Amino acid sequence: MAVSSYARAFPSFECRSEPDFSGSLPHPKAGVRFSGKYNSGSNRSQVYGLSSLIFRFPPNFVRQLSIKARRNCSNIGVAQVVAASWSNNQAGPEFTPAANAVDSSASASAAVTSIGITAGDEEVAVVENADCNDQNVQIKGSTGVKYASFLNSDGSVAIHAGERLGRGIVTDAITTPVVNTSAYFFNKTSDLIDFKEKRRASFEYGRYGNPTTVVLEEKISALEGAESTLIVASGMCASTVMFLALVPAGGHIVTTTDCYRKTRVFIETILPKMGITATVIDPADMGALELTLNQKKVDLFFTESPTNPFLRCVDIELVSKLCREKGALVCIDGTFATPLNQKALALGADLVVHSATKFLGGHNDVLAGCISGPEKLVSVIRNLHHILGGALNPNAAYLIIRGMKTLHLRVQQQNSTALRMAEILEAHPKVKHVYYPGLPSHPEYHLAKKQMTGFGGVVSFEVDGDLLTTAKFVDALRIPYIAPSFGGCESIVDQPAIMSYWDLSQSDRAKYGILDNLVRFSFGVEDFEDVKADVLQALDSI
Repeated sequence: MAVSSYARAFPSFECRSEPDFSGSLPHPKAGVRFSGKYNSGSNRSQVYGLSSLIFRFPPNFVRQLSIKARRNCSNIGVAQVVAASWSNNQAGPEFTPAANAVDSSASASAAVTSIGITAGDEEVAVVENADCNDQNVQIKGSTGVKYASFLNSDGSVAIHAGERLGRGIVTDAITTPVVNTSAYFFNKTSDLIDFKEKRRASFEYGRYGNPTTVVLEEKISALEGAESTLIVASGMCASTVMFLALVPAGGHIVTTTDCYRKTRVFIETILPKMGITATVIDPADMGALELTLNQKKVDLFFTESPTNPFLRCVDIELVSKLCREKGALVCIDGTFATPLNQKALALGADLVVHSATKFLGGHNDVLAGCISGPEKLVSVIRNLHHILGGALNPNAAYLIIRGMKTLHLRVQQQNSTALRMAEILEAHPKVKHVYYPGLPSHPEYHLAKKQMTGFGGVVSFEVDGDLLTTAKFVDALRIPYIAPSFGGCESIVDQPAIMSYWDLSQSDRAKYGILDNLVRFSFGVEDFEDVKADVLQALDSI
């Protein structure tokens, strides 16, 4: 399908002047991953390798398509078909013809007849016998990163990145379709050989990728300023595959005292089976980090920031500088912060991971994890992921895509409620201590102000009482659910001594700082006054 035939049929349509394509990069070579790549050193005025341009067509164009063409193409917009062909034909010299969205062999077999029809002062077309086989979900070109000068805030990026400026799925639907498939077909053996010899792009198999999940990966990459993102089945899946891919047998890692318990269990019990050892330091002890870097060959520094459950903050910029000088990688788990409150990659980290189950999904209805960073590192992790499995179901990917469209609104509300409640709790006589990086009493308050734009929606605090008194407070709350998660629209509360450490003795729990009276409260998006009244009523009951 050559664009010239369409130009004759549509003499009046034109490429829309915006967005600005002056910063466009050439299309990537065939055979590369479909996920977008964002150059963190650039600014948002640049637009990268779009899969299709946006065209302005004459009035009533879609309405006057023939019924037969509509039936053949289903919901696939002819505008996108034309645009994909045009953009591929305009690709840079590195773009391989075999990877075109509509390649020469396909265009030769497709019977497309354009018939000019006059409607008022505009000329439109009827497309007969349009063969849309090449416009299904088996993508033959890479979409690249969608970034535009008119997306100037993280809120807009969370809504539109990976979608507004073109997707791998050719459709004129506003929402991204869910592609439920376990495999991707090839029209003929020569296409398969082209794919195997890296002249043609395809996911090939469901474990290796999915168009719906790619949209989510590109959206997260845009928010993090990352070249690439890998989305997996859970946050723990993201962390563990990262460890296994990047730390060699016999390697050494550095982590912090405060962290998610299951991560600690993996470091303490699973990694030693491969000869991997760990040094555990206080999140603020840079002297201990320097000492370890000087004494041992450290492969990876890994921590959360803020940490779970005491919300300690690590100086990401300093840690990254120290580790880079010694050739060690830095990976930050930014789940508690979200990409809206903290940009770990911009601060110098090599990788950032999230449990997308939490704030990114935001609705307590999906499990997922992600890893973002340079393509060179993410591709190593992706290759191991393809072997181990843990692929995210595209229906789950859709839920996160949908959830992220309100991410900025939710995080704003959660930041505000958490900070105000932390201040109230700190002043309450029945609360002994509050852990929240937005409070001046927090040990990393000034650091948090420096590297975060908001302090998150989770507050941990110690009730003035024992295990049973604290449980009575938790049970008296009427708004939050007692559950082992955080970051959703609904508030969630838990008593870590019972929820996460009940299998340990009181003395063993205390080694990790987990006291019987500790409470972790994840504030949702409920009305602040309702939440405040509920918490104060529960405190008054003990």
